[in-house]
Amino acid sequence: MKTKIQEKFKTLFGQDGVFYASAGRINLIGEHTDYNGGYVFPGAIDCGIMAEIKLNGTQKVKAFSMDYDEFVEFGLGEEDKPEQQWARYIFGVCRETIKRGGKVEGFNTVFAGDVPLGAGLSSSAALESTFAFALNDIFKNNIDKFELAKIGQSTEHNYAGVKCGIMDQFASIFGKKGSLIRLNCKTLEYKYFPFNPEGYKLVLIDSCVKHELASSAYNKRRASCENAAAAIRKNHPEVEFLSDAKRVWLDEVREDIPEEDFLRAEYVIGEVQRVLDVCDALERGDYETVGEMMYQTHFGMSRLYEVSCEELDFLNKLARKMDVTGSRVMGGGFGGCTINLVKEELYEPFVKAAKEQFEAKFGHAPKVYDVVISDGARKL
Repeated sequence: MKTKIQEKFKTLFGQDGVFYASAGRINLIGEHTDYNGGYVFPGAIDCGIMAEIKLNGTQKVKAFSMDYDEFVEFGLGEEDKPEQQWARYIFGVCRETIKRGGKVEGFNTVFAGDVPLGAGLSSSAALESTFAFALNDIFKNNIDKFELAKIGQSTEHNYAGVKCGIMDQFASIFGKKGSLIRLNCKTLEYKYFPFNPEGYKLVLIDSCVKHELASSAYNKRRASCENAAAAIRKNHPEVEFLSDAKRVWLDEVREDIPEEDFLRAEYVIGEVQRVLDVCDALERGDYETVGEMMYQTHFGMSRLYEVSCEELDFLNKLARKMDVTGSRVMGGGFGGCTINLVKEELYEPFVKAAKEQFEAKFGHAPKVYDVVISDGARKL
């Protein structure tokens, strides 16, 4: 990938630049907890975005996307927003850096990625983090890493129209080889946990389906959680987010809220605790407990939060049947991947069965991605 970028950069701009990269991410456990002020447990992975960059002495950005085979040029003022969605991520990072008092001038760039698109591995966060980190380094803006993650998040909010939490950008900036990061989304406190599961592999099985309900259903679930938190707050004023609530406090308001809101809240409160249980288990090297918690999360996302789908439930049941240590839907739901913690000796038969049985039932084969926990944003 680096050689291809270099050749294209030389062809377009006749010189060499400096290379930067950032990573996609997985989330081992802690789904739909971020906007509820709870814990998430992501890690950066060994595929991401790579960019070659060089200042061009103008106030224009000249960018070429290898993946879209498209060239775009844009200025740095608010009125210069490009049409192309991919270019808006770079533009947004420039604008959000400028808003924070950082210096940004024109540059040339060619970039490419190997994050599987649409698999829920946050290729957009990898793109934002690559450029946020690069601009900070090139212009010596001294913006701290937390703020770099927020630059990516604000780019999503203000230039891509996605009201996402902080997890994806945080993992992409703070990722560390061989470690997962427990992040408290309310306080932004974080801690690294070593993740070197000897004798196990992490593998994603991508259903290659995306069901349309995703965005409207996401907003509806968010509203359910806020409604349940508001009901609990009447009895317990200290509850700012649903993650602050105890399970028994939810029972107190069961008659006061719709059953649907109760189920959504029951899932979230349980999931916040599962993240903590998984962290404890990892410190003991107890991967069987980690796996069991993953299955519990899938059950909660399927039955209580109702964001799974037939394809993902099928993959999860198959994993259980084949003695896979842990399996669950990863990401927002309604399609995408299951993340699986598999003993090495079961890896080949599991992947083979998943491909064959899934294709027999749904008419197309799933994609398979092996995952290695790697470093986040960096200069190469």
